[in-house]
Amino acid sequence: MADLLTEKIEEHPASLPAERVLEELGVSAGRGLTSGEAARRLEKYGPNVIESTSREGVLEILWRQINNPLIWVLLASVLLALVLGETIDALVILAVVVANTLIGFMQEYRAGKEIEALASYVPDETLVLRDGGREMVPAAELVPGDILLLQAGDRVPADARLLEVRGLQVDEAALTGESVPVSKDVEPVAEDTPVADRTSMVHNGSFVAGGTATAVITATGRDTELGRVSAMLEEAQEVETPLIKQIAVVGKWIAVAILAVALLLLVLGLFRGFPLADAVLAAVALAVAAIPEGLPAVITITLAIGVRSMAARRAVIRYLPAAETLGSSTVICTDKTGTLTRGEMTVRQLWAPGSGETYELSGVGYAPEGELSRNGERIEEVPEPLRELLLAGVACNDSELRREEDRWRITGDPTEGALLVAARKAGLTADEVRELRPRRDAIPFESERRYMATLHGLPEGGQIVYLKGAPEVVLERCEPDAGEVLERAESMAGEGLRVLALAARKVPGELEELSEEDVEGGFELLGLAGMIDPPREEAIEAIEACHRAGITVKMITGDHKATAAAIGRQLGLLEGDGPVLTGKELDELSDEELIREVERTNVFARVAPEHKLRILKALQARGEVAAMTGDGVNDAPALKQADIGVAMGITGTDVSKESADMVLTDDNFASIEAAVEEGRRVYDNLRKALTFLLPTNVGQALIILIGVAFFPVVGGEALLPMLPTQVLWVNLVVAVALALPLAFEVLEPDAMRRPPRDPDAPILDRILLLRTAVVGLIMSLVGVGLFLFEYGFRSGGIEAAQTMAVTSIIFYQIFYLIECRSLRGSVFEVGLFTNKWIFVGIGALLLLQLAFVYLPFMNFLFHTAPLGAAEWLLAALFGLVVLPVVDLEKRWRRRAESGQAGPR
Repeated sequence: MADLLTEKIEEHPASLPAERVLEELGVSAGRGLTSGEAARRLEKYGPNVIESTSREGVLEILWRQINNPLIWVLLASVLLALVLGETIDALVILAVVVANTLIGFMQEYRAGKEIEALASYVPDETLVLRDGGREMVPAAELVPGDILLLQAGDRVPADARLLEVRGLQVDEAALTGESVPVSKDVEPVAEDTPVADRTSMVHNGSFVAGGTATAVITATGRDTELGRVSAMLEEAQEVETPLIKQIAVVGKWIAVAILAVALLLLVLGLFRGFPLADAVLAAVALAVAAIPEGLPAVITITLAIGVRSMAARRAVIRYLPAAETLGSSTVICTDKTGTLTRGEMTVRQLWAPGSGETYELSGVGYAPEGELSRNGERIEEVPEPLRELLLAGVACNDSELRREEDRWRITGDPTEGALLVAARKAGLTADEVRELRPRRDAIPFESERRYMATLHGLPEGGQIVYLKGAPEVVLERCEPDAGEVLERAESMAGEGLRVLALAARKVPGELEELSEEDVEGGFELLGLAGMIDPPREEAIEAIEACHRAGITVKMITGDHKATAAAIGRQLGLLEGDGPVLTGKELDELSDEELIREVERTNVFARVAPEHKLRILKALQARGEVAAMTGDGVNDAPALKQADIGVAMGITGTDVSKESADMVLTDDNFASIEAAVEEGRRVYDNLRKALTFLLPTNVGQALIILIGVAFFPVVGGEALLPMLPTQVLWVNLVVAVALALPLAFEVLEPDAMRRPPRDPDAPILDRILLLRTAVVGLIMSLVGVGLFLFEYGFRSGGIEAAQTMAVTSIIFYQIFYLIECRSLRGSVFEVGLFTNKWIFVGIGALLLLQLAFVYLPFMNFLFHTAPLGAAEWLLAALFGLVVLPVVDLEKRWRRRAESGQAGPR
């Protein structure tokens, strides 16, 4: 699709007169397109959507599940088994590969769908002119030439040239990062004007904060500014998470070791006189024994469980391995508005001349619930000066307060909305004010003027003009003696409050309209209103939890320095007069200086989106693992650069969501802290699963190795303690029935009291590798010992002896599972019954093993034989030996780590 205008003229529509743009697009501003012409253009230019071309397809996700060293070794084993005529063995191994692949595919595919569900947050219909009438049209069906009718609260669905405006204020933070709404007009701008200064255009992804407008669409879909940025970002490469790198290293080492030992075993078997087929079969058996077939499924499902748990706590993970990465973060850089704060301006202080001290107003957010007090004492009746101040705040106001589904919402500017809420708390409603002071005309707020004025009729006759704006602007239009008022305004601002001044002037006679000359002077000051976007209580608690976990939280905001400092103190990010670095000060620092400053600075104010990237790179240069939040298009590079990019699900753009690893569906910092908890739980449970699974493979590989190295050849056939299919049985049932329940283990008691883990540290440290070797060695001795006992002393036959070996390993793993519920402490520290799935898994495993031993078709398939009660009891008793061994190792580990802080 190509931009209609750029096919015909070279100038940007922002630089052209509105009439010229309409002419080039072939549309009437008064009638809009016809339905037929709109349909033709929709077919020609496509739907108005920004689709991701980088989102992985089905085949790509499927291939990633297969492209794993361990899977390739298993596939090679399938081929060898087929060549040797061991069809059943080959099919069983192949079934395992297929099952693992499907499990991994389904979990990643479903996780990808989570992000698409967030599209429900975006309005899907827009009011346009079609066939001379107003019509609600799906945003996806808009085309170049459509005439948009915009009003406060609307999302701009495409790039459009403004034709008519009245007090239009547009929030373009999604595209430009500008934190305050921008005033718009219809006058052309220079052709090379940057996007942020194109006052004659509105852009896809922005919101109408106030006023109304008529505009003609000039670009849709990927031809919009938002679409172009999205396309550029999709060219960026995703960075592998630490977990993926560590798992890949583990997988490669295992694959290399298996191939080397299998080849050695083949040579050893031939040297000892094994028939070629038996020697190859022994090598296949060792490969199958040493490969943790259930590992891919366990990793995938453990991550998927973490993803589901995070989603339940309002954090959607876009890529499974990222589920645990947040747990290793050392720094979280976060926006303020809506993330650390409620995103709802609240009037906290009121002052009127002659009213004495400043009055406080309790309550937070848009719910009109609160009390007026002075010096801590409740005020039952609102003083008349304050009533006039509040009345003016409602009259000189374009916002609306309404209740929707048990929640109060504001339509329009949040600052104006806060004035409506304050008046409602004092018993003054907007309907009452409209009746008392019917509006006649208005001068809308513009950033150049920094004030808004409205003209109203009075019940007793005559008119009154209300003026609202920045204190210094309002005061210069009032009677003298403004010094005291400015001092009080500065005192409020020093507390982090945004201060508005309100004034009034009675007008003799009747004015038909309000002009700027009518508000040049002669006003009487009504007072000041100080407001703030209050911190979320849950955010304060979440920051404390992060600090306990050794994670530094840094607030990055576009607000003024005083406001940022005040909020920073309330959140626990600043102590006293701690440093606050502004964007201007940041620009004056070299990269080396910033690296030093960023360590001691936790609050950044008046920061533009491009500064985020510098802050992030400075942190990473210090070796920090940084998470970064963002919601706008300009935040996308920082989200990509971050170790964990966190996008806002409600206010965030599609581009920011696609650039992020995680999306918050409630835009709340507390959800990030919850995700940190889940990330640490996921990582701990993955280590537990690995620590549990790998000894199984080591032990079984040693059993095969001992059989080939020392057991005799009987009747021209190799005598092996376990067959490949029996080994596969143990690997599968243990992984499914015992390892998977470890994914449901609860958060360790000290998980949020220990420092973040080193992302470069191996997932299995030396002590856990030592445990793997010791537990695997003892397992092999138990299995071989009971095999020899059954085969040599009880004369149960080869099949009964092999069944005995398998059963002993099953019991051994059941008791080892109990020890793996905590890597250092006793199971009683995490709670014996905190994970019911452990007992469900043990019960399921015993039922499966009974089927393995006694069902005829299982005897045929796996070459097993029934056992007596004595054999079961003996297998269980020998399995118990693992308990004191691991318990001693844990005690030694705790003693070795005594007095040291660090992750387990």
